[in-house]
Amino acid sequence: MDDKLFYEDGLRFSCQRCSVCCRGGPGFVFLSKTDAQGIAKSLDMPLHEFIQVYCRWVEWDDGTRLSLKEKISLDCVFWKDGCLIYEVRPIQCRTYPFWDSMLESEETWRSASAYCPGTGKGDVISKTVIESCLELDRSTPVIMKTDI
Repeated sequence: MDDKLFYEDGLRFSCQRCSVCCRGGPGFVFLSKTDAQGIAKSLDMPLHEFIQVYCRWVEWDDGTRLSLKEKISLDCVFWKDGCLIYEVRPIQCRTYPFWDSMLESEETWRSASAYCPGTGKGDVISKTVIESCLELDRSTPVIMKTDI
């Protein structure tokens, strides 16, 4: 049996700044404590106010998690002709598309290209970089309602 990962030699990805991952469909952007504090600070808001204005609680398999809100259009609350918080965007956003769900198989990676035009384009992103994104995403705890 061949244990070689399909991304062993890296994967091509170059963000096209199309914002498809930020708008037009339902989704969740779960926040870590560092994410929430960084965004609140950049907005010059106390953390509790940031959570009240820009976040919502979402029931998930492991409990109730904190996520950014969406607009009625289903765009991210911080999207307006681009990301308004790009410099402090959440880890989940920074590691996209190198998530476990996108890298389950070569087929799931290829299917991502149906909605993400950056998939398969640009420079090769090394296995090392891909795995560092995966590890960052896996090892950073999100805020749970029991934490507040």
